[in-house]
Amino acid sequence: MTWLDKLTEKSSRSLAQQTSRRSLLTRLGSLMVVGASMPLLPVSRASAAPSASNGYPGVAPQTTGNAGDPGDPSSCDYWRYCAIDGFLCSCCGGTQNSCPPGTEMSPITWIGTCQNPADGVHYIISYNDCCGKTSCGRCMCNRNENDTPIYRAQTNNDTNWCLGTESNVYTCSTAVILGVAMDQGANK
Repeated sequence: MTWLDKLTEKSSRSLAQQTSRRSLLTRLGSLMVVGASMPLLPVSRASAAPSASNGYPGVAPQTTGNAGDPGDPSSCDYWRYCAIDGFLCSCCGGTQNSCPPGTEMSPITWIGTCQNPADGVHYIISYNDCCGKTSCGRCMCNRNENDTPIYRAQTNNDTNWCLGTESNVYTCSTAVILGVAMDQGANK
């Protein structure tokens, strides 16, 4: 190890004799600026190109087959996903109401109220996490319409809801219609 110590000392002394502190700091600063600007250079990113249908590469557009349930369940713009936060199960082998095979739907959920554009009615949506496998990693969707702070946990979408299942490992999220929301004007 003495040869390594001597080599390190010799190279350090040589560097110190040939450069000033200001010069060294200038070079380090320039290197940091160049390194930070590398991601800004124009590069062709084929994986970042959106698909023709919904913006998720490699995911074919889907339909529910029901005229009263319009939209593409594999798209973040689907009407039921107004308060979802997570990977869409419809892109991970499941559907908007069911978990992919090998996972378990959490009985503990957060809820939201979304308006169906087909009939203009507001529906109560239960956002159930599917648990048991590693995260799907496809079709990440984070919409925070009507999200509340953590002190109202039942309507907060930033919690891991895999608490009532055998495994606490999050896979993806579903959006199950529970029923029609009560008319706000009826409570007055």
